[in-house]
Amino acid sequence: MSSLPIVSAAAVAFGITALTGFWLIPVLRRLKYGQTILDIGPSWHKKKQGVPTMGGIMFIAGITVATLAGLFTLSSTPGIWASGSVREGMSIILGLVMALAFGMVGFIDDYVKVVKKRNLGLNAGQKMAMMFFISILYLAGLWLAGERSTIVAAPFYGQVNLGYAYYPLAVLGIIYLVNVVNLTDGIDGLCSSVTFVSSLGFLCIATVLRFSGMAMLSAALAGGCLGFLMWNFYPARVFMGDTGSLFLGGLVVALAFGLGIPVFLLFLGIIYIVEGLSVMIQVGWFKITKRRYGAGRRLFKMSPIHHHFEMLGWSETKIVMVFSLIQVAGCVAAVLAAQRLYS
Repeated sequence: MSSLPIVSAAAVAFGITALTGFWLIPVLRRLKYGQTILDIGPSWHKKKQGVPTMGGIMFIAGITVATLAGLFTLSSTPGIWASGSVREGMSIILGLVMALAFGMVGFIDDYVKVVKKRNLGLNAGQKMAMMFFISILYLAGLWLAGERSTIVAAPFYGQVNLGYAYYPLAVLGIIYLVNVVNLTDGIDGLCSSVTFVSSLGFLCIATVLRFSGMAMLSAALAGGCLGFLMWNFYPARVFMGDTGSLFLGGLVVALAFGLGIPVFLLFLGIIYIVEGLSVMIQVGWFKITKRRYGAGRRLFKMSPIHHHFEMLGWSETKIVMVFSLIQVAGCVAAVLAAQRLYS
């Protein structure tokens, strides 16, 4: 497997993302596209009021350009495709389109919040309807492209045939993962750092499986996240907004399905999943105790769980570092599982 397209994709995505910040952030400031900090969050987050949002446009541009350029390079290099077919290329294109579609949902949500001054953006029903539609179209696209297997690889277990249950579970899994990636974007640099680590895990697995195109897409994602961290690490000068976080969620899902390892997201997306579970547990426990005791109780000081640690006195940089290290451990476990399963 040639490393040139992989390194080039990472460099192009990083360069475009980082350089776009010099132009986009002042534009967002002039347009007054600033973040509105809700009262339900930590009180000290109020100082972030007005920091430009929708910055995810930066890495969306970088990753998209890098991916398309990488596909062109790969298609013109004889013998570089591991499978000798166009299926991998189609999976990449479909995955990128899905991520862009989720990013558009996020953009609409951000636009409603910032421009229309409706703090909560789109309502839950509108978001879910769009996400179901996008997820179903993505899976239909994979099916038409020839990806019709209902067998999934379970880490440290083996192959499992889900049969007819595969597609409804896949739709629900896509929507869940995209939403929990969105939840992870709650403090400076967290979502971009965790996703950077996750992209390296995908890159290692793509290399093990000899998927040149998916390795290139993973590298583009890594480069885009790193370029965005130049502007988003504490103290953030721009936020990605739902525009960026939903795009990242879509791309993480696209890599998992493109490599045929969606169940591996249990490891590759461990922080995302924990963030989502913390919200579900918090809400569920509150409702149960309210019915039983007449007053709801909370297991965490605040959810998602990164806010719990903030309330305990952890700095944002400490949370990002610890959560990223946990994500590293999850990715190492995923790579070891892939080597064991496919060796």
